[in-house]
Amino acid sequence: MEDLLNLMENQHSAPQIPEFTVSEISFEVKRLVETAFGKIKVKGEIFGGKRADSGHWYLSLKDENAVISAVVWKGVASRLPFKPEDGLEVIATGKITTFAGKSSYQLVIEQMEIAGAGALLKLLEERKKQFAAEGLFDSAHKQKIPFLPQTIGVVTSASGAVIRDIIHRVRDRFPSHILVWPTPVQGDGAAEKIAAAIKSFNALSPMDEIKRPDVLIVARGGGSLEDLWPFNEEVVIRAVYASQIPIISAVGHETDTMLIDYVSDLRAPTPTGAAEFAVPVKNDLCAQLNTLTGRLLNAETRYFEERRIKLEGLSRGIPNLEQLLQEATQKFDDRIERLNIAFKTLLQNKHNQIERTGLKPYYVKNIIEKGSEILNQLSLRLQSVSVDSVLKRGFAWVKDDKNKTIYNIQQAKQASSFEITFHDGTLQTGKQTASAKKTSKHSERSTNAQQTDLFDF
Repeated sequence: MEDLLNLMENQHSAPQIPEFTVSEISFEVKRLVETAFGKIKVKGEIFGGKRADSGHWYLSLKDENAVISAVVWKGVASRLPFKPEDGLEVIATGKITTFAGKSSYQLVIEQMEIAGAGALLKLLEERKKQFAAEGLFDSAHKQKIPFLPQTIGVVTSASGAVIRDIIHRVRDRFPSHILVWPTPVQGDGAAEKIAAAIKSFNALSPMDEIKRPDVLIVARGGGSLEDLWPFNEEVVIRAVYASQIPIISAVGHETDTMLIDYVSDLRAPTPTGAAEFAVPVKNDLCAQLNTLTGRLLNAETRYFEERRIKLEGLSRGIPNLEQLLQEATQKFDDRIERLNIAFKTLLQNKHNQIERTGLKPYYVKNIIEKGSEILNQLSLRLQSVSVDSVLKRGFAWVKDDKNKTIYNIQQAKQASSFEITFHDGTLQTGKQTASAKKTSKHSERSTNAQQTDLFDF
């Protein structure tokens, strides 16, 4: 009994446990956490990262033993130098806060960087494979750098040695117009501004007051991998790929290779090297031009000398033109002289013929007399063979009743009557009474008309 009383007495004497509402507990936890941890850096590997439609990023950081939720508000996310990707080890700077609705806590990230070169190289290799698979690095897409650009566009920081080296080298080699688009080349937002500068140069048109460049140089000096990281960002890579102006990349030192070097049309080891790739050396061009001019003149001289020698060789096989003309002229003169002589001879002959005709007219008279004599003889011969002449010589012309000449006794027997013509008349015999007819002028003409029949026999 005594023990029981002591127990009850002890219970009444023990301190009482404080009582809180849920909201009070949540507020106290929030106050304690945020006071204890303030602004801190947390190293871990990103997983489960996703971007909300609002632009905020929600992700988790983990290590071998624990996981902590994290959030990156939209304004901070737009300034991150890289895209949060799963598997990437980072160092996130921010504050620990609680979320009363789920009785959880999370890290509100205000800044984030990649933890070490190893993680950056891993990310770099993954992006390289991604862009290569899309064809962004294909050589078929690369453009030819113009030989003599009139205007060169440069995307780099306005201050520093890079722009001075480019300008100095261009002026030394072949002075060209240079347009500089000043941009930050490292830090938050640098990638977006570099991409915007490339797009802005491409947006210029020939009608603008500022001439569109013939070639672009994207450059910055050396630095750590973190410093050069904007030139590995997707926004820059795609801007270079889409550029219609050929681009020369010159980022970092010769041993530094960024993703922009794979997508650009030409990679230069240094900014100075980019200027050398952009323009040739004017003095070298002048010397080369002089050499080519000399070679051209020598070739021209040699060409015409060879043709002269060849022409002289050919000319030795051709007769002398003057000699040919002299011979032709001599032959022509000879033909003219002979023609003149022949013409004079012809005229003289004709003249002599005329003179002979005029001086001896009796030659003509003799020709006429001889012609008349021949004509008379022919007339006498014709008369000697006429019908009348033959009849006068004692012949008679016997014809039958059909007025056909009878040549023999057989024909005479077949005729029923006869007509016998003498030189002085015609006698009819047979059925009719023979009667003599005196020859008239008409009968003489008929007889003469039939004289050709007399030659039938």
